[in-house]
Amino acid sequence: MTDINIAFVLFPNVTQLDFTGPLQVLSRVPGAKVHIVAKTLSPIATDAALTLNPTTTFRDCPPVDVLVVPGGFGVDDAMNDPELMGFVKREAARAKYVTSVCTGAFVLGAAGLLKGRRATTHWAYHDELGRVGAIPVKARVVRDGSLFTGGGVTAGIDFAFTLAAELAGEDAAKAIQLGLEYDPAPPFDAGAPEKANAATRDATAGRYAGRLQAFRFALTRALSA
Repeated sequence: MTDINIAFVLFPNVTQLDFTGPLQVLSRVPGAKVHIVAKTLSPIATDAALTLNPTTTFRDCPPVDVLVVPGGFGVDDAMNDPELMGFVKREAARAKYVTSVCTGAFVLGAAGLLKGRRATTHWAYHDELGRVGAIPVKARVVRDGSLFTGGGVTAGIDFAFTLAAELAGEDAAKAIQLGLEYDPAPPFDAGAPEKANAATRDATAGRYAGRLQAFRFALTRALSA
């Protein structure tokens, strides 16, 4: 069986579930060889009480078949990191599939990889997709040819199953789903803005207001570099 080199790009303050959700699924794809890539091999701090250990560096990572960029508040600095962006551009040029989860889409966008392409991201940032030339689509998972993008955080799991089916076939993806007992049944239905009540929407949007200002500034810097 031919190896499938899958590279996850890590950076400080990454949202851990953007990474660990897809990792759990894609690491079970037959032939998958996972590379956890960062600037150095030092542990990476996430947005939760968890650190992640890279397995290789941007310099030493072998050519990849699947490039995965997770999101998180650390995207602001990631978009403006020449070494990280150089790696993304280099591997995107030769990868079979270029993908992102959540605000990782803006790393792809800052690299010029979303121009004229259908894409999605976290709902709070969705309106910013046009700034990187993307065609915004509100969906959990969006595919545009070899480009796969997932929505916010938990959508990365649905994204990963969609990609697993592409890589290994639907039967293999279903077997992974069963093995992981992925059978969502949330205790309440408030996981999207159109489903949450007004009070929940307003409170959550308020928490993102200041954050969006910083993000927009960082995106402007990245696009003007």
